[in-house]
Amino acid sequence: MAKRVLILATDGFEQSELLEPKKALEAAGIETTVASPKTGSIKGWNHTDWGESVKVDARLDAVDADDFDALLLPGGQMNPDALRLESRVIELVEEFDDMDKPIAAICHGPWLLVEADIVDGRTVTGWPSIRTDLENAGADVVDQAVAIDGNLITSRKPDDIPLFAQALIDALEEDEEEEDEKGWDEDEDALPEDEEED
Repeated sequence: MAKRVLILATDGFEQSELLEPKKALEAAGIETTVASPKTGSIKGWNHTDWGESVKVDARLDAVDADDFDALLLPGGQMNPDALRLESRVIELVEEFDDMDKPIAAICHGPWLLVEADIVDGRTVTGWPSIRTDLENAGADVVDQAVAIDGNLITSRKPDDIPLFAQALIDALEEDEEEEDEKGWDEDEDALPEDEEED
């Protein structure tokens, strides 16, 4: 069964930070669902002006962390600033963290991790202008392309997208391997000890 990634975004998401990881995930056979406070479509921000629109697959109130394997939080200044005012967004971030599922946030996206109060004592990175916010929330902030701490995957900017997307794909593949191993052990335990092959 294909892995599923929930992408939370609204108008003003940095275009490349949603579209490029989404494309990389889908190329790896991973399903993606874009959820937003609004229906229809959301408009991206492409560096200095409005960019492409992206179809919204589901409303925020219609998605559940149980139905997904990871969470992706694109940046753009406007996008996470609006999303951190949505209580359901913060609940979802908290739920993914409670379940130890990968949460990948890039650029200004880690603002949502601060709002969910899940960065204290953890190593993260982000866009330079939000690093003080991350530090004030108790995070150990680093300046590197990808910072991985447990289930948190964070990156700084669009240039980091290839490594950022690959880190999320790798995390999902590791989860799948662990599940396969766990399933194998359970199957072995379920076999009667005296069962012989024909």
